[in-house]
Amino acid sequence: MNATDTLTGPRFTARHRYARLTARKARLVADQLRGMSANSAIELLEFSPKRAGHFYLKLLRSALANASQSEDVNLNRLTICDCRADDGPMLQNRLRWRAGPQGRAMPFAKKTSHLTITVCEELPTASAPSVSEAGETSSEDEE
Repeated sequence: MNATDTLTGPRFTARHRYARLTARKARLVADQLRGMSANSAIELLEFSPKRAGHFYLKLLRSALANASQSEDVNLNRLTICDCRADDGPMLQNRLRWRAGPQGRAMPFAKKTSHLTITVCEELPTASAPSVSEAGETSSEDEE
């Protein structure tokens, strides 16, 4: 059974479009967050040395605020089911130029990215073995 099999119900999404951050650097943080519970992700992001951690912390808090608007969602069981960093357009849709060696001009791009985080509720698993009051598991091959 996949971890995504236990994730059902409504999904709550928050997006930050045109973030002044490259998607390649943001994906390092996004890969860490995917599949984590929301509470442990907040703890991780508060102390993350990466610049993208600050962006994703604000996004996660926004997604949790979106989820808190629904009364039938338990906020303590929310899990990050999708976390992405997609490429956005270059800033002002053009290359910039800086001085290069021997009088040349060297191009560089100020990149942006679209950050997305989606949280959904994780259902508790019911596949635990039955335990009697004496603390022994019931099995028939102990005869």
